[in-house]
Amino acid sequence: MTDAMTGPEQHFRTCHLCEAMCGVVIEHQDGRILSIKGDKEDPLSQGHVCPKVMGLQDLHEDPDRLRHPVKRVGTDWVQISWDEAFDTIEQNVKRIRREQGAEALAVYVGNPTVHTPGLLLIPPFIHALGARQRFSATSLDQLPAMLASMQMFGHQLLFPVPDLDRTDFFLIIGGNPAASNGSIMTTGDPMGRIKAIRARGGRVVLVDPRRTETAEKVDEHVFIKPGTDFFFLAAMVQVMFADSLIRLRHLGEMVEGLVELRDALEEFTPEAVTDITGIPAARIRELAREFARAEQAACYGRIGTCVQEFGGLSGWLLHVINVITGNLDREGGMMFSNPPFDVVGMGPKGNFGKQRSRVRGLPSFGGELPTNVLAEEILTPGKGQIRLLATHAGNPVLSAPNGRLMDEALASLDFMFSIDIYINETTRHAHIILPPTSALERSHMDVGLAAVSVRNFAKWSPALFDAPEGAKHDWQILLELSNRLGESSTLGRYVKQGVQGAVERLGLDAGLDLMLRFGEYGTHAALAKKKTSVGRRVLSVLRPDKEGLSIRKLEENPHGIDLGPLRPRFPDALATRHRKIILAPQVYVDDVMRASEKMAQHVSHGMQLIGRRHVRSNNSWMHNSNRLVKGKNRCTAMLNPDDAARLQITDGQTVRVTSRVGSIELPAEITAALMPGVVSVPHGFGHGRQGVRMATASKKAAGVSVNDITDETFIDALTGMPVLNGVPVTVAPVMTAADREAGAELEAS
Repeated sequence: MTDAMTGPEQHFRTCHLCEAMCGVVIEHQDGRILSIKGDKEDPLSQGHVCPKVMGLQDLHEDPDRLRHPVKRVGTDWVQISWDEAFDTIEQNVKRIRREQGAEALAVYVGNPTVHTPGLLLIPPFIHALGARQRFSATSLDQLPAMLASMQMFGHQLLFPVPDLDRTDFFLIIGGNPAASNGSIMTTGDPMGRIKAIRARGGRVVLVDPRRTETAEKVDEHVFIKPGTDFFFLAAMVQVMFADSLIRLRHLGEMVEGLVELRDALEEFTPEAVTDITGIPAARIRELAREFARAEQAACYGRIGTCVQEFGGLSGWLLHVINVITGNLDREGGMMFSNPPFDVVGMGPKGNFGKQRSRVRGLPSFGGELPTNVLAEEILTPGKGQIRLLATHAGNPVLSAPNGRLMDEALASLDFMFSIDIYINETTRHAHIILPPTSALERSHMDVGLAAVSVRNFAKWSPALFDAPEGAKHDWQILLELSNRLGESSTLGRYVKQGVQGAVERLGLDAGLDLMLRFGEYGTHAALAKKKTSVGRRVLSVLRPDKEGLSIRKLEENPHGIDLGPLRPRFPDALATRHRKIILAPQVYVDDVMRASEKMAQHVSHGMQLIGRRHVRSNNSWMHNSNRLVKGKNRCTAMLNPDDAARLQITDGQTVRVTSRVGSIELPAEITAALMPGVVSVPHGFGHGRQGVRMATASKKAAGVSVNDITDETFIDALTGMPVLNGVPVTVAPVMTAADREAGAELEAS
């Protein structure tokens, strides 16, 4: 922190508000932020920032942000001491665990967790809590992508990312990097890199039910009906086989299951899928041939491909297309980052179906159950009924399907505690809320997102401001809870050893330093390499590489250090039994029959609901910044003009969108950007619920929650994921008092 009455100073760090990880320069003086701008010397973003960057200041200064632990007393909140908060949590966790067993305990981890290095302490916390039922935003977001990586490459964290700086054909399916700034594709400046592809003579094609902000800046946009990405991808694969376009290149000796793949998808010809996808057969054939013949191509799919009825199959074929064209783990194709931390080595490989949910029997992934069963597991009586819930930086009331049911469920819990900075739609149900420090009051280094970067780099930033006296960082809260709640055996395994032990003894930065030093680029990298001789290992300790990475090295390079372009990692990184890419895992081959039946029985659904996001928000937690929510109302129901005319809906008129589980009412926005038969409502809104203590969000960005009408029972049968895109709905005009008044005035004139 700057001393009183000094001149302006500059602080360099990474913006943590989305996955782009843009470098910023924060000018500050006497504890006040004067300006926030892009850091032109940052090796990844090179000066690019988006409007969300102002949220760094707004979140830090937000008067609604909690700064002390609070306890709910009736409908009021009372400030309490940390000791009282920890004591209350410890007593209730141990009581419920003793009386009802670990099956009665659950934990939910939200999306913002990945944006803080404190995520390293999440595993020991969960194990100390002893919760048998675990949930996270994974099952509302990227689970199919992780499952495909586990099934085909042997590890759930082997995420392929597009090598944007060297590709000449970029195919995007169900992604909108102009709004998201890249998702499972950390880029710093995604649209700048996409523009560069076109500038060097390459092509960029987007397949999406909406002509998004990204679609405006690519070579071609192809409309596709919601929830049908698998059929489109399957037809592309079928064409590649039929036209002898399979080109494994360097992957030839690493692939198994090619014949099984061909046979499984043989019936999905372009002609067979045209009706269900809405894409002409000729265009599917052209795209398949263009992609297969491109020298360097990358097929990238994002959340639109995941949260649909065939999300699991779609995640599989996204990998398949890159493999059978020889574009996986190759320059200009889909590659794997070489991060400063060995995230793959640190994390478990993953497992699927090891556990089943009590009520519906849906499968777990990586030890977590699908979040769409959380409410029913709380509300359904019987052995294993959830009676205690812990949440970390999550808001499932707005992010999970059937939010009204989730509301009801959370209100019925015996005890709930949350680690969060806000009293929001979810945490208002907690009995105790533990708020961590502001992100600007702690050091920062991206641990998880570096593993999905399109260019290798490393950056660490010290805290900009001193933490207030008595405040606690998120990792300190998690460590305290782990120490209080865990059994001795749990602590011995998960807290007292390795990085966690270093964090407990010396602080989080010491743990990060340890990970850096023994990582691929670290001062002790030689010691970490399996094939290094014993003699050289000893020397690496005595004479570490002075140029290797460490916290000190990064402190000396505040803009970050460029570690170069992505490099091939296969076959060494493959974690399958025989170090082979499994092209046709049985779990997918078996599920193809379900898709085949759907195609044969296909009938038009009428209207289908899809979500959307905006560049000035990230889910629900940034709507309390006036600078980010001001202006035109973004919570609208987008409709195609043909649908609007058929339904007699005018622009701006209030409409009712209804699904099996309920209705929401919001203004219509008539636009040709939506294909006919589709209605789009943004996610993350719905701040008008009683008890929310986010004044700006409740007043200026209340809107309605799209997840009040998504259906927790409509799932991808393979993964158990909820369907958030392609939900059958009806849309009808609502005659409000203002509408009637306007009509009367029109009649009178």
